[in-house]
Amino acid sequence: MADLTDAQVDAANAHGEEFLRGKPLARAVRYDRTTRMIVIDLTNGSTFAFPPTLAQGLEQATPEQLDGVEISGGGFGLHWEALDVDFTVPGLLAGRFGTARYMRERFGEHWNAAAAE
Repeated sequence: MADLTDAQVDAANAHGEEFLRGKPLARAVRYDRTTRMIVIDLTNGSTFAFPPTLAQGLEQATPEQLDGVEISGGGFGLHWEALDVDFTVPGLLAGRFGTARYMRERFGEHWNAAAAE
């Protein structure tokens, strides 16, 4: 693997910050056992929630496994270590709860595959 210079690392970090600017990111996340929902508090002040039964890899998860959700990528993603499952926050907000194949199989051919891109 090639060594990166400080300038290359700084440029990559700047590019990442520019990419994320203006996008709602996760500020906090939790599994609410009462409502059985994954609840994401976003940096723009809004909240997004979804049932884990919709999401690929979370369908059969136990409450204990769902409790293990962590924010990753500076708020860009969610990660469940015990389940080896990751989602992007922008993807979830756009209604992408799995791969295009999963979405078609789960929600039917009418699901808009263009939304997955």
